[in-house]
Amino acid sequence: MPLHVGTSGWQYKDWRGVLYPDGCPQRLWLEEYARQFATVENNNAFYRLPQPATFGDWHDRTPAGFVMAVKASRYLTHIKRLKEPQEPVQRLMRHAAVLGDRLGPVLLQLPPTLRADPGLLDTALGCFPDGVRVAVEPRHDSWWTDEVRAVLRAHGAALCWADHGSRPVTPLWRTAPWGYVRFHSGRARPWPRYGRAALASWAGRIADTWPDRAHVYAYFNNDPGGAAVHDAVAFARAAARLGRTVTRTPDTHA
Repeated sequence: MPLHVGTSGWQYKDWRGVLYPDGCPQRLWLEEYARQFATVENNNAFYRLPQPATFGDWHDRTPAGFVMAVKASRYLTHIKRLKEPQEPVQRLMRHAAVLGDRLGPVLLQLPPTLRADPGLLDTALGCFPDGVRVAVEPRHDSWWTDEVRAVLRAHGAALCWADHGSRPVTPLWRTAPWGYVRFHSGRARPWPRYGRAALASWAGRIADTWPDRAHVYAYFNNDPGGAAVHDAVAFARAAARLGRTVTRTPDTHA
């Protein structure tokens, strides 16, 4: 059961010549991405929930074994702020279910202004169908309490480990048998790259927390200039050096 390594999204024009050959048309970028990576975090659903047919198209354009994590709609997390979650969660899952066996975890990224409310979180997590992996990325320090940790554990939801500036900005809690890590921006040059030491440290944290048989999903969100592609490859190699089983990454970038 591997460490799933990919990027947050795939539709970046400045990745031409980095991940996408110059002659590859944009309409084939997903196919080219999925040839080189085995997983992606889909941020489209956060801004506007795609129709079921679009999720079905993504299924058909990716190979067997490909995993697509889905960032939950901002309607649920930022507009409703987790209140009255049943309808938006059901709608999200009804649409995303068309991904079939390509569907990976669902990410709930909370607004930085949303203070801790364990009851709201408990209700929202309870709306997801059994068997759906949900990761939660709180962004207000009030969430770092034993009560919140207990809610995540009760639902088998993973606290998303987040990095800004090559350091953790969340507690390194293991709240589920699986993990989810997001890399937002490093401190190396050119910005927003990660340095090799930072990536090696993260590989070590993961190896120290989960056995190799556990599913851990790691996505690089530092997309400018193709930094996410380069860093995902370097991170995968660092994890492999520690004996981790890692999903495919491009051969020619590091």
